[in-house]
Amino acid sequence: MRRFNRRSVPLLTGAIITGALVAIALLSLVWTPQIPTKMHIVAKLKPPLTQGLLGTDQFGRDILSMLMVGAWNSLSTAVVAVAIGATIGTLVGIFAAAQRGVVEALLMRLCDIVFALPPILSAMMLGAFIGSGRFTAIVAIATFMVPVFARLTCAAALQLWARDFVLAAESLGRSRGGITFTHILPNLTNLIIVQVSIQLGLAILTEAGLSFLGLGMPPPAPTWGRMLWESQTYLSAAPWLAILPGLAIALAVLGFNLLGDGLRDLLDPRLRR
Repeated sequence: MRRFNRRSVPLLTGAIITGALVAIALLSLVWTPQIPTKMHIVAKLKPPLTQGLLGTDQFGRDILSMLMVGAWNSLSTAVVAVAIGATIGTLVGIFAAAQRGVVEALLMRLCDIVFALPPILSAMMLGAFIGSGRFTAIVAIATFMVPVFARLTCAAALQLWARDFVLAAESLGRSRGGITFTHILPNLTNLIIVQVSIQLGLAILTEAGLSFLGLGMPPPAPTWGRMLWESQTYLSAAPWLAILPGLAIALAVLGFNLLGDGLRDLLDPRLRR
C-alpha cells in the first residue's frame, strides 16, 4: 500500500468536496427539506437557523432546498456540456494529429476561432435565436470546451506519433486510423480524465454566470447563478442570500480543481517517485 504523502492531499480534498456535491445533487432528486419553489411570504428573509437550516429568501423559499436542487441543475448541465465538448474535441484532436499537414493546420486555426468566442457571448447569440434555457447553456459551454480538448489531445498525440511503439506499428503496415484508436487514444486516457475534472469546475462557474445573466435554466427552477442575481437587492438586509450560493459555487470549483490536480499527480508517471 502506498504511503500517504503531501501529493495525496489535493486528491483526497477534491474527492471529498466533489463527492459531497454529487451526493447532495442526487439526494435532491428524491428529497429536499421543503419544496424549493413553494413560497411562504409570511416567512420571507428569515436568517439561518430561525426558519430552516439556512433561512429563507425574499419569497419565503427554503434556501437549503434551493441550493440542493441548484447543485443538481448546475452539475448535470456541466457534466453534459463537458462530455459533449470532450468527445468532439478529442476526436478532432486525434484526427488532426493523424492527418497532420494542411488538415491539422486548418482544424487548429478553426479551434482558435471558436476559442476566441467566450461561452457567455456564444450563449447570448444562441439565446437571440433559440431562446434561453438549459439547452442554450449546454451548447455554449460545450462549444467552448471543444477547442480546449482538441488542442490538448492534438499536441499530446503528435508526441505519441513519434514514439517507437507507434513507429513499429506503422512499419507493420497498420493503418493510421487503426493506430489512432488502438495505440494513440488509450495513451491519452489519463490526460483526458484530468482535463475533464478541471473543466467541470470551469463549466459550473460558466453555468452560474449564464444563469446570473438570465441565459440559463428559466425560473422557477433554482440555480446558483440566479440565486446570486436575485440577492443583489437584499445584500444589506439579508447577506446570506448572496453568501450561501456564492460559497457553493466556490466550493464546487475548488473541489474539481483540486481533484484534477490530484489526478494529474497520480496518473502522470513523470510525477511519480
